[in-house]
Amino acid sequence: MNGQTLLIVVILIIILIPAIVSTLKHMKGEGDCCGGSKEKPVKKKIDGSKLRELVVHIDGMHCQNCKNRIEKHLDELDGVVAKVNLNKKQAVVSIYREIDDSVIRDVIEGLDFTVVSMEQK
Repeated sequence: MNGQTLLIVVILIIILIPAIVSTLKHMKGEGDCCGGSKEKPVKKKIDGSKLRELVVHIDGMHCQNCKNRIEKHLDELDGVVAKVNLNKKQAVVSIYREIDDSVIRDVIEGLDFTVVSMEQK
């Protein structure tokens, strides 16, 4: 192996190691693949009695930012508190006032995720 070939191999290794580490984090759902930060959303709490809980199975979530986006947008709905589990690919939505399930579906799908199913908990 001559000097130029060795230099090329070293440069490729230097470039590939961070790329592989980033890819592994992404595949585990730990990276910020969607351009977001690791900032935690503010947890919403509602006083009063819960009317019902809905489990929403979601496809297309890849990272913490995906989780945070869904929680943030669902929590913006009046009378709704959401907790998203990235590993289970689902959101548990606590509902404190009458709201149609289609509103929840529209919010999630409006963020370019797919609602696979919805069921009462």
